[in-house]
Amino acid sequence: MELQLQDSAYYLDISLRVLISVLFGFAIGFERELTSKFAGLRTHILVCMGSCVFTILSIFAFPTISAGGNPVAFGDPARIAAQILTGIGFIGGGTVLRHGSSVFGLTTAATLWTTASIGMAVGCGSIVLAAVATLITLFVLILVRKLETGFLRKFTQKTATIKATLIVATDNIPYVIRAVSNKFDKILEINHTKGDRMDDKEKIYIVTKIIGKNPVLDMYNRINEIDYVDNVFITNMNFEK
Repeated sequence: MELQLQDSAYYLDISLRVLISVLFGFAIGFERELTSKFAGLRTHILVCMGSCVFTILSIFAFPTISAGGNPVAFGDPARIAAQILTGIGFIGGGTVLRHGSSVFGLTTAATLWTTASIGMAVGCGSIVLAAVATLITLFVLILVRKLETGFLRKFTQKTATIKATLIVATDNIPYVIRAVSNKFDKILEINHTKGDRMDDKEKIYIVTKIIGKNPVLDMYNRINEIDYVDNVFITNMNFEK
């Protein structure tokens, strides 16, 4: 059936699709906003709505022509929709941050990718599919996260690269360095230097990897068992999954 641009039913249909895409984008973005993620409410609304609009354009903006009594597509209606995946990959890549060996923002990038697919489904008129995908996305973001934080992390081993500073009397430096070497198996760096305005004190810097349920507490307890350590400061933590 050939659509007429002046058909009010056509305008009502595409307007409802755009509004529904805004609603679904709002639902996902609201959860992201509550958890203070890099991409929040406005980003997800615009991604979902934009994907919907591009999909509508790819379907309706290229009319068919009649050749020998048979409708023939004018151009490639899938071309615009296909480029949504490329564009959303660029946006999602901007939400991923790397700090040392840890990567942040992967879930947000995946959420944007999923939100774009929901917008495309709405644009195609598959409202039920989009609604189901939205509900599943919210289930994963809310309930699965609670399962991770409330249950799984109690039994999950973490790997942490931790930097600590020990304040030690100069005469005790050799003993403490030997003790530290015995306490930690994966020392990445260890050195010492005289502390500022402390004639008889020096600072020992340790960078080590620790695997355990609570690496920071584990490191603190190990250092606390070493004699002649006057003070200890854990200055940097870098967690890996």
